[in-house]
Amino acid sequence: MADRPFRLLQIDHVVLRVRDTANMIAFYCDVLGCSVERRQDAIGLVQLRAGSSLIDLVDIDGKLGRAGGAGPGAEGHNMDHLCLRAEPFDHEAIVAHLQAHGARIGDFGSRYGAEGEGPSQYLFDPEGNVVELKGPPEHAPADSTVSQAASR
Repeated sequence: MADRPFRLLQIDHVVLRVRDTANMIAFYCDVLGCSVERRQDAIGLVQLRAGSSLIDLVDIDGKLGRAGGAGPGAEGHNMDHLCLRAEPFDHEAIVAHLQAHGARIGDFGSRYGAEGEGPSQYLFDPEGNVVELKGPPEHAPADSTVSQAASR
C-alpha cells in the first residue's frame, strides 16, 4: 500500500446530467426520500441530499450541462448505476412503495457492496439511469477494510 496523505471515507456525491430536472427531483425526493439541499439555477445545478451524500442534477440545457456535450439517451448513459444504501431493507415493502409510485423495477438479488454481500434491488429513474437500493450485509465481514474502518 502506497503512503498517501489521505484515506477515502465514502462517496461524496454523484453527478447526473439530466433532460427533465423537475421530473428527476420528484423521483429522487418523492420516491427515494432525498431532499433538495441547494439550487444554483444560474448554472443549471440542483443538489439533493441522500443520507450523508449528495446527488447533483445538472440540466443538459444549463450552463454546466451544455459544457458536457450531448445529453444521456438510448445510445449511452453518463454512468452505469448509482447505489444507495437503504435501511431498513424490507424487500416486499420496498417493491410495494416503488410500484405505488410507478417506478420501473429491475432485478433483485444478493450483490456485493461496500459493506459486503447483501440484498439489492435495481430500479430505473425517469431518465433510464439504474439505481440500486442496497441492504445490509448478510454476514459481518471477518477480516476486511470495512470492519477495520468501522473500528476507527
